[in-house]
Amino acid sequence: MKIMKISRRKFLSAAAGAAVIPSAARSTSDPDYPTRPVRIIVGFAAGGGTDIVARLIGQALSERLGQPFVIENRPGAATNLATDVVVHAPADGYTLLLADGSAAINATLYNDLNFNFIRDIAPVAGIIRVANVMVVKPAFPAQTVPQFITYAKAHPGEINTGSGGKGDPPYVSGELFKMMAGIDMLYVPYRGLAPVFTDLIGGRLQVVFGTMPSTIGYVRTGALRALAVTTATRSDLLPDVPAMAEFLPGYEASQWYGIGAPKNTPATIVDRLNKEINAAVADPNIKMRLRELGGTPLVGGPAGFGSHIAAETAKWEKVVKFSGASAD
Repeated sequence: MKIMKISRRKFLSAAAGAAVIPSAARSTSDPDYPTRPVRIIVGFAAGGGTDIVARLIGQALSERLGQPFVIENRPGAATNLATDVVVHAPADGYTLLLADGSAAINATLYNDLNFNFIRDIAPVAGIIRVANVMVVKPAFPAQTVPQFITYAKAHPGEINTGSGGKGDPPYVSGELFKMMAGIDMLYVPYRGLAPVFTDLIGGRLQVVFGTMPSTIGYVRTGALRALAVTTATRSDLLPDVPAMAEFLPGYEASQWYGIGAPKNTPATIVDRLNKEINAAVADPNIKMRLRELGGTPLVGGPAGFGSHIAAETAKWEKVVKFSGASAD
């Protein structure tokens, strides 16, 4: 599906101005917001990690603000369909987006979007950051990341990797690793992560950068061996597994989730939602549920979340160009 047309110059101009978006002039809002149900649009089908995060935050906001926050799943086009719905919704706080790391990747992966995420979506609040995990079969000859890099350089063209599709966070995690380590691996696209792990265990793939929720069970049972997590620091869920940055300084490739709204949403609404989302993420019960997904809190003000999105977009632009991937 094709959704867009925007030049690279216009995109970079919007990215450069991302930090000022939250402070831009907006219309005043109803001080009693919300007075009716609020939609949270999710770009994935029900039941996945993104949907679970949306429902946790939606339930918390419903309880804190006294109105239903209804989850509406709009899967398709790698979350671009969901984003398009929110971009064209009224800027009144009653249609929100469950944003994730796909937005930063899609900005370069798709050449024909009819929106610019940084320009058209107002950052409201971050929720969590989730590690991916670099895993291999227990019998794989490399026991550590340095050994894996040495092995890959000694066996060019012999290492296959895969993910649920070109451009998803596990895919770009692997591409960033290739770029920083100076190695080559053959990428094999799949429809979803389940067949990826089947082929890794079966020996048709040699390494996978899987999401923490989909990977940790295999690691804990010994079916797969974790070489590294992709966040800048180690994960509490796998404390004995090193962070990739311990071997490749500056490496960071986490999935992240947050809430966005149509541009020009009133500042009073954005600020109130930000306050309530930060409070929800700090709630012990919700924090425990998010931790079970492998998440660490990504909290702060709207401006900080906007800066995070801009930095992620710039980083993944380099990686997508390096990989040569395109959704067109």
